[in-house]
Amino acid sequence: MSALASQPPPVNEDRGITAIRRVLVVDDSPAQRRVLRATLARQGFDVIDAGSGSEALKVLEEHRVDLILSDWMMPGMDGLELCARVRALPLENYIYFILLTSKNEKGAAAKGLDMGADDFLSKPISGDELRARIKAGDRILKMERELSEKNRLITSTLDEISALYEAVDRDLIEARKMQQSLVRERWRDFGTAEVSLLLKPSGHVGGDLVGLFRIGEDKVAVYSIDVSGHGIASALMTARLAGYLSDGAPEQNIALVPDANGAIVARPPHEVASLLNTLMHEEMTSDLYFTIAIGYLDLASGRVDIAQCGHPNPVVLRPDGAVDFVGEGGLPIGLLEDATYSQWRLDLAPGDRLMFYSDGFTECMSDSGEMLEEDGFARVIRNNAQLGANAFFEAVVWELDMLHAGKDFADDLSAVMIEFHGAGQNPSA
Repeated sequence: MSALASQPPPVNEDRGITAIRRVLVVDDSPAQRRVLRATLARQGFDVIDAGSGSEALKVLEEHRVDLILSDWMMPGMDGLELCARVRALPLENYIYFILLTSKNEKGAAAKGLDMGADDFLSKPISGDELRARIKAGDRILKMERELSEKNRLITSTLDEISALYEAVDRDLIEARKMQQSLVRERWRDFGTAEVSLLLKPSGHVGGDLVGLFRIGEDKVAVYSIDVSGHGIASALMTARLAGYLSDGAPEQNIALVPDANGAIVARPPHEVASLLNTLMHEEMTSDLYFTIAIGYLDLASGRVDIAQCGHPNPVVLRPDGAVDFVGEGGLPIGLLEDATYSQWRLDLAPGDRLMFYSDGFTECMSDSGEMLEEDGFARVIRNNAQLGANAFFEAVVWELDMLHAGKDFADDLSAVMIEFHGAGQNPSA
C-alpha cells in the first residue's frame, strides 16, 4: 500500500473536476495499480492504492476518500464485499464507488448495484472512458455535497431558531406570570357590592387588562382595557396602563388627584379618558391604541358613571334573567389627538350585575365559522345566570370553549363584573 500525497493537490479546473479529489485504487495486481495510479495522477488526482479489501478499509480509517476504483475479482474480500463494507461505515462524506470487472454474465450489474456500487468499468480500461465515468461521478458528488451543505445549514439554522424559540418561550412564560400579577385580586367584597375580574390571554401574553381601585370610602372604580394587536408590544402597553391606574399607589394613579383640602378625589371618567389620550400621543408615541370602559360605582346608591371609549357595550344581567346591552360607543384612546370623550350614568338596582368585557367574547367564532355577537353572548350569560363571582366567569369561558370546539381562542378574554347587592349593607374594604 502506498500514498502519493497526504493532502490532495490543486485540482485542474479545466477538466471540470471539483468534488472528486482523492481516489483509492484497490486491485490485487500491482501492475494494474501502477497503471491506474499513473493515469489518475496525470489527471490531477491525489491517488492512494491498496492491494486488498482489508488494506482498503485501513486506508479509509486514516484518509478521506472521494472515489474508490476497485477490482471485482480479488482473493479474500472481493470488490463486491468491499463495497458493502464501505457502505456500512459511518462516514461523513459519500464515496463514489466504481467496480472494475470483466464479468459479462447476466445479473452481475444488478447485483453490484444492490450492494451499493455506483458504476462499472469493463477491463481492459480505456483512459477516455475512465475520465468520462469519473466526471459523471463528480457531477453526482457535487450535487450530493451541495445538498448536504444546504441540509447542514438548514439544520444549523433550525437549531439556532429552536434555541431562540426556547429562550423566548421561557421569557414569555415569565412575562405571562408578570402580566397575570397585574391583576392581584380576582374578587373583592365591598359589602354592598362585589367585583370579580377575569384575564385570559389567547397566547402567552395578551393586550387585555382589567382592574379596580378605591375612590375614598364610598366609591370604587373598575375598568376594562383592550390594546390593539397581540403579543409582547400589547402586553408592555398593558403594563404601563396598569401603572397609570394603580390600586396600590394612589399618588401614581392619574385618575386620583388631591383636592384643596388634600383629600384624594377622582377625576371624572371622561377626563381620565382624555388624559390617557394625551399621554398616548405625547409620551408613549406608539402606533398602538386601545379601547376602554371605565366606571365609578357609588357603593351606597348603585349609581355608575361610565366613560366608554371604543369598548364593547357593557351588559347588565337583571335578577329576573333579563340581559340588557347598554352604551354609547365612543372613540378609542390613541387614535386621534383631538378626540373628545363623554360619560353617561347607569343606575343599578339591588341584584343587578354590570359587566365590562373585551370583544374576545362577542367575536368568538363557532366551529362552523359563525361569530357569537351580542345575541349569542346574551344567551351564554343567561345560561349561567345562577352562578356568581368567578364561578360565573369560569362557566362562561367553558361554554365558549365548547362553542369553539376546544381550539385556542383567537383573541384575549377579559372582563370585570360588579354585583350590586343594595344599600342595606355597609361597604367594607
